[in-house]
Amino acid sequence: MATPQSPFSFLDGLFERVAAGPQPPQWLVHELQQRMVLFLNHVLMQEQEAMDRLVRQKGRIARVQWRAYSMALVITPAGLFNLAPEAAVPDLQLHITETSPFALAQTALRGDKPAIRIEGDVQLAAEINWLVDHVRWDVEEDLARVIGDAPAHTVAQVASRAAQALRQFVGARAAPTPSSAVAPSPAPTTGSDRPAA
Repeated sequence: MATPQSPFSFLDGLFERVAAGPQPPQWLVHELQQRMVLFLNHVLMQEQEAMDRLVRQKGRIARVQWRAYSMALVITPAGLFNLAPEAAVPDLQLHITETSPFALAQTALRGDKPAIRIEGDVQLAAEINWLVDHVRWDVEEDLARVIGDAPAHTVAQVASRAAQALRQFVGARAAPTPSSAVAPSPAPTTGSDRPAA
């Protein structure tokens, strides 16, 4: 009997074929990277402590690499990001080791961090890790500026419920089957729980 395959395996194969095809023009890649930097800086400007932490690392360069795609960011004196020059040598390299875009999406939906291989400056890595753990985009606040407080709150609640339902769906699909589940190990005993000798 053949083992059932995930429907995502077909999509992974499709992504592989698309990625192996013609590459987007360099001007488009640069424009997308600029948009991403603008978004990152918008989120950072909502969190003063994040900017203060980055100011201490000004001039340092971090490069993120996933498959054939990479983006190098330099930290500005204002505590924000800018695209680093192409030939710049990074102080920190972050290699995302998961190659499947759908596995990455599942990891993100579960609220987990992807597997990353880190090389370079330890202090800069610690600051980047702090940003990932503590800085969040306040979508509701941004929406409130455009559509008002009450509608923004309603949209944020609906989006939150939808995201939770999606997380549960992905979690149910990624959960181990009963035959492959591992029994939990017994809890460690403390000195007062040990039987007398």
